Amino acid sequence: MRQILILCSFAMLAGCISTAKTVVTAPFKVAGKAVDWTTTSQDEADRNRGREMRKQEERDRKAAKKAEKERRRQAERGY
Repeated sequence: MRQILILCSFAMLAGCISTAKTVVTAPFKVAGKAVDWTTTSQDEADRNRGREMRKQEERDRKAAKKAEKERRRQAERGY
């Protein structure tokens, strides 16, 4: 009977250790997630910079096209 009681207490203790581990490590996991959310990795920064460069190139291309169109219109009118 005593052996069964000891085995049951070990089984219950194993569950408590698992729960305690979860409770103790939770704040560290949350802090790690917060740092990940607030910082930008180099890969993300490079990707964002490339995206911004492509957008700027598209704006420049549109502006050049508009300027060329305006230049042609002026030339047709004789200005």
